[in-house]
Amino acid sequence: MSSSLDGKQLWGSRFSKTLDKNVNDFNSSLPFDNILYKYDIKGSIAHASMLADQGIISFEEKEKIVSALNEILSEIETGKIEFNFEFEDIHSFVEKLLIEKIGDTGKKVHTSRSRNDQVALDVRLYLKDEIKKIQKLLISFVEILLEISNEHITTIMPGYTHLQRAQAITFGHHIGAYIEMFKRDIERLNDLYKRVNILPLGAGALAGTPHYIDRYKTAKYLNFDNVALNSIDAVSDRDFVIEAISTISIIMMHLSRMSEEIILFASFEYKFIELDDAYSTGSSIMPQKKNPDIAELTRGKTGRVYGDLMTILTVMKSLPLAYNKDMQEDKEPLFDAINTVKMCLSIMPSMLKTMKVNKENMLKAVKDGFLNATDAADYLVTKGLPFRDAHNVSGKLVSYCIEKKKTLEDLTLEEYKKESNFFDNDIYDAIKAENSVNSKKSIGGPAFENVKKVNEINKNWLKNIKREINE
Repeated sequence: MSSSLDGKQLWGSRFSKTLDKNVNDFNSSLPFDNILYKYDIKGSIAHASMLADQGIISFEEKEKIVSALNEILSEIETGKIEFNFEFEDIHSFVEKLLIEKIGDTGKKVHTSRSRNDQVALDVRLYLKDEIKKIQKLLISFVEILLEISNEHITTIMPGYTHLQRAQAITFGHHIGAYIEMFKRDIERLNDLYKRVNILPLGAGALAGTPHYIDRYKTAKYLNFDNVALNSIDAVSDRDFVIEAISTISIIMMHLSRMSEEIILFASFEYKFIELDDAYSTGSSIMPQKKNPDIAELTRGKTGRVYGDLMTILTVMKSLPLAYNKDMQEDKEPLFDAINTVKMCLSIMPSMLKTMKVNKENMLKAVKDGFLNATDAADYLVTKGLPFRDAHNVSGKLVSYCIEKKKTLEDLTLEEYKKESNFFDNDIYDAIKAENSVNSKKSIGGPAFENVKKVNEINKNWLKNIKREINE
């Protein structure tokens, strides 16, 4: 059922006229900030508990307030109470419900606070939960990427620069690059969490309160690490929202880069991977088509999240201290960015886990692309030729192969020696794709044993980060 309360503003006593309905609709944030209801209630329970601890309200009044707020929470979650969008925001809606339940005692809950510090609290509480959710999704994603990397430690493929075939690597090593990116994203969220985990409540409208409150006690009730040390800053900045959307934008950028490669690698031109039918779509007119729509949508949604970031940056760029109504525009881009990244992180892992990797096509691309040209140059260096000269010799050999429609593996020793007498029969071992990969033994390189070691390091990293996040 809907609440029987009217939507009269909490601040209405100063005004002689009722707010115009169109103005109220324009002014109201309840259509989108209603998702903060449980955080608003949680914050009010902690605030009431602190007020009672400080003797500002009685223990009995606190018990009535807490009991009623818990009832309201239950009734909203079971659908017994529906949101009345005549109200200005979630704070006034919950407070009016509280007053309806317990009368004048409910009016005391707003002692020593303002909606300015209240909304900052709600958003921070919401973000604390959402950061953990995004981290858990990223961890699950990294676990799947680690599985794929381990499966393909010896799957040789071309590595690219400038989207041109460059040197032989393995698919396991290639996937490992994304593992490192998403690890940093998880760590960035950890850093963000520290700055979000600061209590703004008690800052009031901008200048604190004359009542003898204990903000550190409220912080303890709500599991905040510390309190905001400047009441103006506590209510007037949204840099934690900007940082959150910025961090999400980086995650989306990494997802978009991966999506771009999935789209390329699944194309007929590459044929490196084939996406599962359950994660592909077809064409209404071209029956042969198998479209990578999930990857394309993820790539597209990245631009949407960038737009969310530009929205909040633009909103905040010229605001004088302290609170301004412009800051109401912080929530929709934040909610949208969070919902978008969670949606992408929920579907991308399964798409990757079910894809087929075409090892033969990857290896063929290595052999056809002269990816062992650098290995030929490095071979000459081991024989005593300066690298710049070795590079020149190898380049001439590639030109010769292109002219004769050969690969470096096809050349005879006589053809090699025409360019340099440093070549001998062991050149053929040096330019083999597997040997080329395994020669890159420096830490971080694609040698099979290297990738195994790094994957083991990352396996342990995952264990530690899981423990840290769950603490």
